[in-house]
Amino acid sequence: MANIPAIIEEREERLMQAWLHRDQGELKRLMARDCIVMFATDPPEILDRPSLATAFEQDFRCLGYRLGDNIMRRYDKLVFLTTPIDLELKIGRLEWSGRFLATDMWRKFAFGGWKLTERTLAPLAEDERLPVAVRALQMWR
Repeated sequence: MANIPAIIEEREERLMQAWLHRDQGELKRLMARDCIVMFATDPPEILDRPSLATAFEQDFRCLGYRLGDNIMRRYDKLVFLTTPIDLELKIGRLEWSGRFLATDMWRKFAFGGWKLTERTLAPLAEDERLPVAVRALQMWR
């Protein structure tokens, strides 16, 4: 039986490396045709796969990243992965760097295997007390 968490983690790393190195072929192999990326801006903004492919090649650069520990949940042919990620981004001349929360939905296809279907990128809150307070609410701990 396949080790799905290891497969998804490997795909996450390949996705980020492809973005970093502007590898259009690899990005297309890893993203579903209907892939979108949602940005937690005010107002929220969305890029579809064709827009992403062009943006990744031209104006939307990843200059560096570091993936954190993730939480993964599988639902049949879907896997949701949430991870903190340190990003050094550039959109045109605008720098947008810091700590973000990436929530990715991976879907298993009959041909091509697991592909990214949706990503949400949101800047993380800096208050260190919040995760401790939320963890205290967990019934299973």
